[in-house]
Formats: sequence, structure tokens, C-alpha cells
Amino acid sequence: MALLLAAELLPRAVIGQADASLGLGAGTVRYAGGSSLATVSLSPGFTFDRPAFSTALNGTLASLPGGSWFAQGRTDTWASTAPLAGPLRLGGELLLSGTTRTDGSATGQADGVAELVWNRGNWGAAAGAGPSSGWITAGAPITAFHARARGWWDHRGVEYSAAIEPTRFLGYWYTDLSGGGTLARGPVTFSVWGTARVSRQYGSRGSGSAFVQWFVAPQVAIEVGAGNYLPDPYQGFPGAGYLTAGVRLFHVARKAPGPPPLLPERRGDSLVVRFKMEGARAVAIAGDWDQWQPLPLTSVGEDLWEGVLALGPGVHHFNLLVDGKDWVVPRGVAFVSDGMGGMVGVIVVP
Repeated sequence: MALLLAAELLPRAVIGQADASLGLGAGTVRYAGGSSLATVSLSPGFTFDRPAFSTALNGTLASLPGGSWFAQGRTDTWASTAPLAGPLRLGGELLLSGTTRTDGSATGQADGVAELVWNRGNWGAAAGAGPSSGWITAGAPITAFHARARGWWDHRGVEYSAAIEPTRFLGYWYTDLSGGGTLARGPVTFSVWGTARVSRQYGSRGSGSAFVQWFVAPQVAIEVGAGNYLPDPYQGFPGAGYLTAGVRLFHVARKAPGPPPLLPERRGDSLVVRFKMEGARAVAIAGDWDQWQPLPLTSVGEDLWEGVLALGPGVHHFNLLVDGKDWVVPRGVAFVSDGMGGMVGVIVVP
């Protein structure tokens, strides 16, 4: 599976869109036994997106009581092949994380999942499995079998997602059931998430969280988060509640020269878009302006398709539905990640 994905993706993972950021914040962590600690943190982040490939790198450097420091790093890379049959693709995800403290302790974790992906534009599903491993300083590594089935749906501007993840850990099963939603309105993004861990042997428990990000300027966001998280069996972290607040600075950059956003042509009070789709028998456009309802385009020449849209000023996202089965971003148009393992095109209306 890894060789297939590498052969398919590495020659194309050259041009993409990158975004770097740096967060400064403070927070409080409270553990189940009643103890708590206050901390200040520095958290850099980096994302890189292109069609069928995305990666995110995040880190945290935080203060601890007694003058110690805690550092954490995490990378999450997701990739897929070209469509194999209609909307079906092969995908894979690799997550690597680790921590270290100035008092000498360190941990690490690696999770890999190969999956079959079904993506239909504003909704999709995937199922797969792979190994998960973890280690703690002076301890033997632990490896477990991990399966995952997930789904997502973008409806009226709200992104919903849910997952079921059974894990065979040290001879026993536990299953994580998770779900949440993200709502973006203008400069504010609000997310909620909940997880239930179910197991006869390890016991059952739950957690929930909420996060708000408010862009007070194009490259400056205020961030506030609160909730609790479950114990981590791979790296030995106990469950705890938390409250954090901070500011994040963004710097948008390009890994290499990328395509521009689509600029529609004005025709009276309407906007006209045209796309060249070789060999297509039918083409429709769907976007966030109409809850991703496909609007058929008109054939105006050999392999050329045209549509008339009524869009207000601003940035809009879209995909094309080709022959009623394949969702694609047309060539030569800027794209961004849809946050669900796919990409959407960008239209800018001045």
C-alpha cells in the first residue's frame, strides 16, 4: 500500500499551498485527582495542501512548575490515489507525535491507516485499518491493531464528521466513538467535538471540547479552547480538563508558484465561468453559495462548458461534477483543503 501511494503521489507533490503560523498563549490543566497547573506556551504550525495530498506539522513548547519545560511535536500526513472507479480512491494517513521534558522523560507514538475512500463532493466516507505504536522512556514499545470507519458531510456551511475506531490493545478491545462539527461565519470559526471510549476491560468514559477562532485582522486570530481529553494509553498521559486562550499569527506563503483563483467574467448583473473538460458528456458546478447543489453547465463548444452564477463579493469554494460521478477541481485554478481529505477550487469575486 505504501509503495502504491508513493509511486502515485510523490512525483506530483511538488506544487502546493503552504501556510505557517505561530501561537502565543496561556492555559490551565486540571487532572482527575484535583491537581492543576498553569502554563504559558509557544505553538508553531505549518500546513501544506495540494490535490490528493496534505500535511500538517504542529508543536508546543510549554512551561511547567519548578522551572521545567515540556515540548511536543505532531505531524499528520494524508494522501490518496487518483479515482480508481467513480468516486472510489485508495488513501493513507500517517500520524507521528512525540514529547520530551527537560527533566529527562520522553514519549513517542506512530499511527498508520490505509483506507478505501468514497468522496462525493460535499459528503464522503472511508474505512481502513493499520498499526499503532507507542513508547515511553525506559519502557518497551507497544504495538496495537487499529481500525477506523469515518464519514463527513458539509451542509449549509457546517462541516460534520464522525468516526468509529476499534483498537486491540494488549489483548483487549476498546472503541472510540467521536463526532463533531465546525461552523465558519465571516471571521469567526466555531468547533465542537465529543468522544466516548467504550470497553468492558478498560472501562468506559467520555470527553468533549469546544474551540473558537476569531480573525481580528487578515493574519491575526484570537483563539480560545476548553474541554477535556481522554487518557493516552500509548504515551501514558492521564486524562485532564483544560482551558486555553491566546493569539495566533499567520503568514501565508507558497511552496512554489501556484495557480491563481478563478475570476469570473461579468455579463451584466451575472457572473460567467467557463471550464474545459476533455471528453466530458455532462458537467455541473456546486459550491458553498448554494449548499453544494449541482448546477448543470452548458456546452458552448468542443470540451468547453459555461455557467452563469449570481455570487456576491468575496471568496467562494466550488467543485465540478463530471458525468454525474466524478468530483474534480479544474486544472489551473487555485485550491484549498476542504478539511475532509479532499480539495475545493477557489472563486474570487471583487
